[in-house]
Amino acid sequence: MISARVKVTIRCNLCGEKFVLRGRREKDKIDTGFKQCLCNNINDFDVEEIAL
Repeated sequence: MISARVKVTIRCNLCGEKFVLRGRREKDKIDTGFKQCLCNNINDFDVEEIAL
């Protein structure tokens, strides 16, 4: 099965930093490789997905 490419916008709810990444959708999970924000936040994010 080929996984779908998606564009993902991640916004940190602590500092407001915004990241725009490309990733792959596999089942109900998106893999972008994103680990944490510049402010060391690893949990509190708004994630928006756009299909490519």
